[in-house]
Amino acid sequence: MTDVTETKQNADASIVCSDLVRIFTAEGVEVQALQGLNLRVRSGELVAIVGASGSGKSTLLGILSGLDKPTAGAASVAGRDLLGLTAKQRVAYRRHTVGFVWQQTSRNLLPYLTARENIALTMSLAGTPGREARSLELLDLLEISHCADRRPGEMSGGEQQRTAIAVGLANDPHVLLADEPTGELDEATSAEVLEAMRGVNRELGVTTLIVTHDPAVSEHVARTVQIRDGRTSTEVLRRTGISESGDEHTVAEEFAVLDRVGRLQLPQEYLTNLRMRDRVRLALESDHVGVWPHEDEGEHDDAR
Repeated sequence: MTDVTETKQNADASIVCSDLVRIFTAEGVEVQALQGLNLRVRSGELVAIVGASGSGKSTLLGILSGLDKPTAGAASVAGRDLLGLTAKQRVAYRRHTVGFVWQQTSRNLLPYLTARENIALTMSLAGTPGREARSLELLDLLEISHCADRRPGEMSGGEQQRTAIAVGLANDPHVLLADEPTGELDEATSAEVLEAMRGVNRELGVTTLIVTHDPAVSEHVARTVQIRDGRTSTEVLRRTGISESGDEHTVAEEFAVLDRVGRLQLPQEYLTNLRMRDRVRLALESDHVGVWPHEDEGEHDDAR
């Protein structure tokens, strides 16, 4: 029954990662950036991936974008098996299946082309028809039609990033990936760009994954996944609630992520406050599992 349920869930998902491992080797030293990461993102969902520097979030994005390959495990985007792609298929995948928004404007836009020309060039390279109409449609959707004939140097930082989003959407991808899209923007402009991405997600239904170290991004998405030590550790789900007086408010719930073999990562502040380390006591109750610190650190299991 579990296998049937999992198969159905995967069929409804745009992104599926199972036991994903990525090991980098340099001068004989191995660094395990991803350590059995599992992630499922439903079609049309808007998700933020957060984590400290070195947690593995950028490595994950590199794999999902087709720019890198995992060492082990499985990953698929829009039904495409990323491990089985040939070099030619990988190019087509990056042109048609996924769109990408970098943090740096210089990686998103050619400085000598206008906004309209940057979008049209992306479509031309992929052989997508209707370049003029599509370019204007996307600029209008992102509320920057006034930038159609401006080059990047003639735009504000927020306008540049909105244009970059339009470039990422040019070929109507199944999934839009964004790596720190607000990293070079001030707080107010960041909020505007994130709301623009939420509007695009809502209007076009494109699955959107934002990787960031900025916790403020979480306020603009319904689901935030935290990565720690190369694995998904916790998730925060947000929904709109109604108070007794009828006012709307946001309700946020944090969950620990349970992997395929039953492992979970407790939030670091829980471990610190309860002084949990090395081992803990467990108790199976009728509707929950209890976890307590092992108080007697001097106790050993030497008895036979």
